[in-house]
Amino acid sequence: MNEERREKGDVDELREVLDVVSERVPALLRAIRDVLYSKEAAESMAEAVAIFYEKLVEAGVPPKDALEMAKSYMIDVRNLFGRKGLSLGDLGKEGPKG
Repeated sequence: MNEERREKGDVDELREVLDVVSERVPALLRAIRDVLYSKEAAESMAEAVAIFYEKLVEAGVPPKDALEMAKSYMIDVRNLFGRKGLSLGDLGKEGPKG
């Protein structure tokens, strides 16, 4: 009987942990998505890509090649999570805040 009570307690504890995880993890992922896709993030990305392009051209890379490299740079950063199997675009029914 004591063993059954301990197992029931373990199951109840696990249920509580899973309830908390199922509630908090989606909210955390939505917050990360909102940071990555906010107006401020877009402005920072645009500035970073522009600086990257300018530095390439200043270093002697032909503008056409620098543009392709800047596009690749932007796509690589944006797809960072996608390659790791995370999709931040479809989290819940809420759209990105901004």
